[in-house]
Amino acid sequence: MDEFTPPPPDLAASPPPPPPAAISGSPTDFLKGVVGKKVIVRLTSGVDYRGVLSCLDGYMNIAMEQTAEYVNGVVTNQYGDAFIRGNNVLYISADEPL
Repeated sequence: MDEFTPPPPDLAASPPPPPPAAISGSPTDFLKGVVGKKVIVRLTSGVDYRGVLSCLDGYMNIAMEQTAEYVNGVVTNQYGDAFIRGNNVLYISADEPL
């Protein structure tokens, strides 16, 4: 060992870090948890809608409030309310911590 190499850590002196929290829950639990929160909805066309998720149904039809439309990362339109047909939805992601 040269003068620039730090000594090896004493593994017996400190306990191992806890494992990361496992992400559990079903997609249904996630969707119930984001109702009323800011979300990003990506359509199959690549267009994103960001706003507050008002409600959705079993077909993934979505109602949003305070919605902004993003095309290639640029805001192209603002809507008070937006309704998105479920067959156009690629995914829904949370836009704020749950």
